[in-house]
Amino acid sequence: MSVPRSKQFTMLSVLLLLMAGTRFSHAGGAGLLPDATWAVFFIGGFSLAREWRWALATLLIAATAVDLLAIRYYGVSNYCATLAYWFIVPGYSVLWLGGVWLRRHYRHVPLDLVRLAASLVLSVTVCFLITHTSFYWLAGRVEHPTIAEWWSVFTQWYGLFLGVPSAYVALATLLHIALTRRSRSAAALQTH
Repeated sequence: MSVPRSKQFTMLSVLLLLMAGTRFSHAGGAGLLPDATWAVFFIGGFSLAREWRWALATLLIAATAVDLLAIRYYGVSNYCATLAYWFIVPGYSVLWLGGVWLRRHYRHVPLDLVRLAASLVLSVTVCFLITHTSFYWLAGRVEHPTIAEWWSVFTQWYGLFLGVPSAYVALATLLHIALTRRSRSAAALQTH
């Protein structure tokens, strides 16, 4: 089933706004919501799987543009702007692919929630491995990197980087379930 072009652009616009509005802070606080970027790529993969050529590229470009604007004009630290920064491309693409995998196996049954959890945890874990590992070893921010310290930092931050996208995806899932039920009810009423 093909999604109408207007719905695709609406979905992409919502995802772009969510990412742009939250990308200034990983954890949130001081009036800022936590960064929704990782959830945006996962949800984008699920919602716009067939449009990956333009939608994934648009989200990647937007993420980079928001970062550049935040650093240049809004005083956000450039601490993460290193050679390792470009590893967000494969990392975010893994999140996208997690959503695509879920879309391909989505059956409108309760087991979908298990698939959702497995796909989200796996794709977030791989994304975090890519982005965290590249930053730790390639960014030049750690004077004497060691595997033990890498693992310590990994375990310290992993929960946050799993929890934030999980919360956003949980909200999106509830919204998706509500809208799906509503459209099914409306379709059933029209057939009677």
